[in-house]
Amino acid sequence: MKKLLVCILGTTLLLGACSKAARISYNVSREADDINIVRKITVINAIKGEVLYQVTGKMSITADTDDNQLEIIAEDNKGGYKKHFIGLSDNVTYIVEDITGKDVSDTKYTLIFNPDMVIPIDTKLSK
Repeated sequence: MKKLLVCILGTTLLLGACSKAARISYNVSREADDINIVRKITVINAIKGEVLYQVTGKMSITADTDDNQLEIIAEDNKGGYKKHFIGLSDNVTYIVEDITGKDVSDTKYTLIFNPDMVIPIDTKLSK
């Protein structure tokens, strides 16, 4: 529990010292990672100028430089989730566009806790 409080305090201090653009960037990135923003990904063969793959929807994107691939978790039209991988190479690149945007705060932030990470909590009742 002490580690959690230290982490919260550290995050609060870190975000409080950031520029306005950094806070907005963090908040928009968080919304995108939480699959709340519609994005459009276009994968292009840079040598031939051909579009190899294109997808639009609510998705989280991670560029895995170790495996040289783009990892996409997308929400389907039934509320389920799919994970896609796109291999990247010298001649394959991608563009990610933020289609809907998100109205995020430039001065505030929200801490979101996953209950599975803090449970079980040892509680004691005082008399």
